[in-house]
Amino acid sequence: MSSISVKHISELNNLELLAKQVVEGFITGMHKSPFHGFSVEFAEHRLYNKGESTRHIDWKLYAKTKKLFVKRYEEETNLRCHLIVDNSASMHYPQVKNETINNLSKISFSAIAASALMEILKRQRDAVGLSVYSDKNDYYAPAKGSERHRRVLLAQLEGLLKKKSTSTTKTYSLLHEIAEKVHKRSLIFLFTDMFQVDKDEEELFEALRHLKYNKHELVLFHTYDGKRELNFDFEDSPKKFVDVESGEEINLFASSVQKKYKEEVEKYFKDLKLKCMQYKIDYVPVDINKGFDQILISYLVSRKKYL
Repeated sequence: MSSISVKHISELNNLELLAKQVVEGFITGMHKSPFHGFSVEFAEHRLYNKGESTRHIDWKLYAKTKKLFVKRYEEETNLRCHLIVDNSASMHYPQVKNETINNLSKISFSAIAASALMEILKRQRDAVGLSVYSDKNDYYAPAKGSERHRRVLLAQLEGLLKKKSTSTTKTYSLLHEIAEKVHKRSLIFLFTDMFQVDKDEEELFEALRHLKYNKHELVLFHTYDGKRELNFDFEDSPKKFVDVESGEEINLFASSVQKKYKEEVEKYFKDLKLKCMQYKIDYVPVDINKGFDQILISYLVSRKKYL
């Protein structure tokens, strides 16, 4: 995980500052990583393509990096990005009384990750839009590049950190509605745990395919708690497990089902990945315990493909 000085979310009532710290830590880390080849200068530079004019090469940067970068101008950065966040009850798991940057619910992780993406998009001078849904479309804003617009979106994301949702998920029907609103070609990032009351997988993937129409690029950030939701790592004592969306309950010892549970969940993850490959959707499993770099690296890879 990137180095971030803020320890408690409650210590920081400014999501913008937290997003900046996430991005700055990521950029610093990139200088030491295999991804250094990407333009860590973001909007100011891009890699030189063999055969193009050498007029705009930044020779000072070449002297430092021994790589050819071309100065990038504002008209060259014309990406549109649309962020979609699932705000159903299951995304508010696990319930954390005093959240820290290393101990977040899925919705808090997603809100901070989305804010970090917005910070990068700001540096790239790219336009960003936002959708939030639960059992209905709670919020929609088209992609714009203004500072005022970005602050409105940050306020919406900040609200997700403070208000608990008790809504069930109607993912596929709501994604169809969002897809109808995103008209211009965009890079779309969807944060969801893929838990829903509606069990029709084909309908869900039809909705995801709808998001890809009009030449959109779609990245599915499958957001989950690896410790509990994948490994079923609970104390070996009798516990009551409650489905936060359906309300169904079951009493059991975690160890009695852990092995079978993990096998089933791993199969589900594998099937999701294969299905996404079939529909040309970028599938990124995101364990909320492993930090934000996984999100930002996926952004860089997706952006390069988009442009």
